[in-house]
Amino acid sequence: MVCTLRKAVQAGTRANHLLLQNQLPAVRWVGGVELELIAIATGGRIVPRFAELTAEKLGCAGTVREVAFGTTKERMLVIEDCASSDAITVLVRGGNKMIVEEAKRSLHDAMCVTHNLIKNNRIVYGGGAAEIACGVAVREHADNTAGIEQYAIRAFADALEDVPMALAENSGLSPIDSLSAVHAQQIAENKPRLGIDCNSSGTNDMKKQQVFETLIGKQQQLQLATQVVRMILKIDDVVIEGSYA
Repeated sequence: MVCTLRKAVQAGTRANHLLLQNQLPAVRWVGGVELELIAIATGGRIVPRFAELTAEKLGCAGTVREVAFGTTKERMLVIEDCASSDAITVLVRGGNKMIVEEAKRSLHDAMCVTHNLIKNNRIVYGGGAAEIACGVAVREHADNTAGIEQYAIRAFADALEDVPMALAENSGLSPIDSLSAVHAQQIAENKPRLGIDCNSSGTNDMKKQQVFETLIGKQQQLQLATQVVRMILKIDDVVIEGSYA
């Protein structure tokens, strides 16, 4: 199972000595999360005691080797040619910790998008196009609603349009002018794919710019924001420190 493994064994224990005599190098102090990942990759099972170890519980890997990267003295074990091809490790390297953390966040975001697309492959247009189109539909519903409820519905539509306004402002554009222009163009042309041209490409058609978002991600954003607002509205009083002193 193991082709090469050097300097990974901490000497000084009888168990390690006996294992090495039988050409079974061992590694001490492996974390619980790493153990679970190794078990998934190799197809093995985690056993707490030697007495419970059987051939059926052993995993399989082609190569286990120790490597060192950069100028650090820290070493790591690389397990290759595992029985399961579903477990993959991504090595992130950078000039300093800040760059590494930023790369990790970007990689995590990309994997979350991939996960959402696998879970639900439906997409919506980005660039604030979905929020503007939803705002138009919500306002149409408010026009057909009698009573004081229509004011709350219109407020929800206004909240939706805060997203494209923020996109325009962060892109150096006039938020009000950009939103008004796209809003009027969506209604006039009946094209819900029109959004904010953040890249100044000359077109606000998100389909041509290939700017998309996952539907499940957009749904989760709206649901979470709505839940937060509902929690705030349930607050009937606020106690300020020192107000009763």
